[in-house]
Amino acid sequence: MAEYVGKPVLRYDGIGHVTARTRYVDDIQLPGMLYIKVLTSPVHKGVIRHLDTSAAERMPGVAGVITAKDVPGKNAYGLIPDQPVFTPEHIRYKGERIAAVAAVDEDTAMEALEKIKIDIEEQEPVFDPFKAMEPGAPLVRPEGNVWEFNSGKTRKIRFGDVEKGFAEADVIVEGTYTTATNDHAPMEPQVSVAYIDETDRLAIYTVSQDLYFHLGMLTAIFNLPMNKIRYIGGTVGGGFGSKNDIHCDHVAGLMALKIRKPVKYRHTRREETAYTTKRGPWTFYFKDGVKKDGRIVARYVKTVHDTGGYAGMGPYVVDKNSILVAGPYAIPNIWVDGICVFTNKPPCSSMRGFGIINGTAADQLQTARVAEAIGKDPWEVHFINAWRDGDLGATQFKVEAAGLIEAMKRAAELAGIELPAHLKAMSSRGR
Repeated sequence: MAEYVGKPVLRYDGIGHVTARTRYVDDIQLPGMLYIKVLTSPVHKGVIRHLDTSAAERMPGVAGVITAKDVPGKNAYGLIPDQPVFTPEHIRYKGERIAAVAAVDEDTAMEALEKIKIDIEEQEPVFDPFKAMEPGAPLVRPEGNVWEFNSGKTRKIRFGDVEKGFAEADVIVEGTYTTATNDHAPMEPQVSVAYIDETDRLAIYTVSQDLYFHLGMLTAIFNLPMNKIRYIGGTVGGGFGSKNDIHCDHVAGLMALKIRKPVKYRHTRREETAYTTKRGPWTFYFKDGVKKDGRIVARYVKTVHDTGGYAGMGPYVVDKNSILVAGPYAIPNIWVDGICVFTNKPPCSSMRGFGIINGTAADQLQTARVAEAIGKDPWEVHFINAWRDGDLGATQFKVEAAGLIEAMKRAAELAGIELPAHLKAMSSRGR
């Protein structure tokens, strides 16, 4: 690896991109290709009482209409497979898929969507995760609005004796921090092209960031063995986590299976922003017990993550966040409770460092507040508490090859900050 450090490395796909030779999925045009548009829920929560697609099916230029009834396999997908491709009855968020139309062009498909008759009994939604946890709150899902971990309604991390740590502390510092929902904006929105190939296999050009992960889900949806699906990917068109979830491939594949003609389903920028997965919002409550010399001797953290209408990667990311939210510090007493809550909003999932960046932002603000409370520079608090080789993390893992102190020294140097001599003398190799 040393031969690459500090040297520029040629991007393996860079030449194709800058010379316009790269062919993205939306560039693919097949003879006789049809275009898909999707009917989505206009309400945040409700029950479909009646759905009639017959007028759309009879419209000139329309090749086919699909709903939940046209899913031959399992109408569910996701890391935790709880989200339907098309909802058959219950609506959990505005924008949830109900039906899809394939037509000669997108305008005709949009016109056909308007001919679908639908009767939805609208219900009271809940958007605030704290209100969703209250007794008697509208249920987003039958199982309840809080995810059940193996440890119950909270992901628990316990290390040492946090109450004993608070009792020994000179100062208690508390703070609550929030991070908002973030949307992706990849250069190429979600898009999929599907057709039946010359060997009667279902072929799908995809923008997936997780080819084999998604292929497993698609086999269940289509009720096909893996060797009957050609899943063709590799050119993502910008992802950063937005393409870790399926958004178009299942719809395009189901339509191709039904009408046996090539189809393309692509999002507009508005659809991409309104209905795809997001980086979910968080609330963090920190309580630190601190010695006047700068040592954090106890840290309590309670987190609440809003995962939207379906699990997405919410429970997974709460698990990851709970393990790491106490920070890269040698704190002898740690107590973390992570909660994952369902609301009537689009599902939340991955986005660059998801679960980690949110927690780190809160930790940095809390550590700055700790420094202010004891009259020290934040650099000092970070250096004093930073992991050294052999320290134990929150889940009692032994830290090896620690590097935070060296990274902070370099960051200070790049920022033009002159650190005091006693901080410069510190090392991750020991205290």
